[in-house]
Amino acid sequence: MSHFWLISVPACSSKQNAFLNLKDKIASANAEYADVAPFPIPDLKIGTLDQLVTLSDDLIKIDASIEATVLKVVDIMKTLLRGDLEQLRANLSVGDRSVEHYLRNFQWNTMKYRVDKPLREITESLQQEVGNIDAIMKTKLSAYNQVKSNLSSLERKQTGNLSVRSLADIVKKEHFLLDSEFLCTQLVAVPKQLYKQWFASYETLTDKVVPRSAVKIAEDDDYGLFAVIIFQKVLEEFCNKAREMKYIPRDFKYNESELKTYEKEMQDLGTQEKELWGTLLRLCKTNFGEALATWMHIKAIKVFVESILRYGLPPEFMSAIICPKAKHAKKTRDILNKLYGNIIGSGAGTTRNEPKQSKEMEHEFEEMSLMAGVQKEFYAYVNFTFTWDVTGASRGL
Repeated sequence: MSHFWLISVPACSSKQNAFLNLKDKIASANAEYADVAPFPIPDLKIGTLDQLVTLSDDLIKIDASIEATVLKVVDIMKTLLRGDLEQLRANLSVGDRSVEHYLRNFQWNTMKYRVDKPLREITESLQQEVGNIDAIMKTKLSAYNQVKSNLSSLERKQTGNLSVRSLADIVKKEHFLLDSEFLCTQLVAVPKQLYKQWFASYETLTDKVVPRSAVKIAEDDDYGLFAVIIFQKVLEEFCNKAREMKYIPRDFKYNESELKTYEKEMQDLGTQEKELWGTLLRLCKTNFGEALATWMHIKAIKVFVESILRYGLPPEFMSAIICPKAKHAKKTRDILNKLYGNIIGSGAGTTRNEPKQSKEMEHEFEEMSLMAGVQKEFYAYVNFTFTWDVTGASRGL
């Protein structure tokens, strides 16, 4: 499990110097508290302040929606791999890179998401892309589940003991007297402890039972399956008397064409299930990478928008991705708070000549959080956190 913090701070002199200063404090030879890497965000089209504020609110919902799609793909893949976490880890990648490697080396995809487009247009494009992925996954998963359900239904008929299971794969043509006008073959499941009673009684359960015609076809731990030849007109009476003796008549009529159809259906469904499983797994792998990359672009937009609203214009800030090492999260956070705790931001609607102190911002942030019914820890710098595990990601702030 890896914890990631996406942060941005004003770049007073240069982004490079701001990043090197951060790295020196938390990821140098003398301060090995976290891994840190640049989280480069291009200069995006800002638009008006009102547009940024509205987009900031919308991004919260969009972020959650895309995360849900990412997790859904992970869940599908986990189910396909029957919970094998090693296989799951091997298949969760963005292109040919692991999730962690992609996050630590994030680059904005300028070929797909042109930076000269308005922010709202880029965001909607990202949202639509994941919406398409979600729709495709639903369709393919539904088709796979339908075939799997049909196959499971047939397979269930082959489970259980001889008193309940399908007999299609057990009986053969030679076990039956066919094409007789007066005689028929009846199958009976007999409890093993009643064998002696069965052989002593079956000929007299009713008249017109062919003597010594009982033949054992199969046997399991609980029952033996016998074939008996009787006259068709006493079939119902024979079955009723058999039940009284604790034997279980099986309602099975030999039909060679139906048996062949059953066997072919089993084979076809088995082949189809395997093919759909492979297709769905490959689709999961591809769509996971696409969805995760899209999700990180949304997070990049969130960092960009919040940085503008927090620090004002022009957009002179340094953004980075931080992964605290085990047991060093608190120490890393303390260092960040010490480094950036006195940041003076312009805030939404202010200018460089009208700074808003971080304490005032903290008070406003707490008020908004209480109005929303949530409580979030405030940082003087822009901060978004999330956790990535092999089984998925859990949403942060």
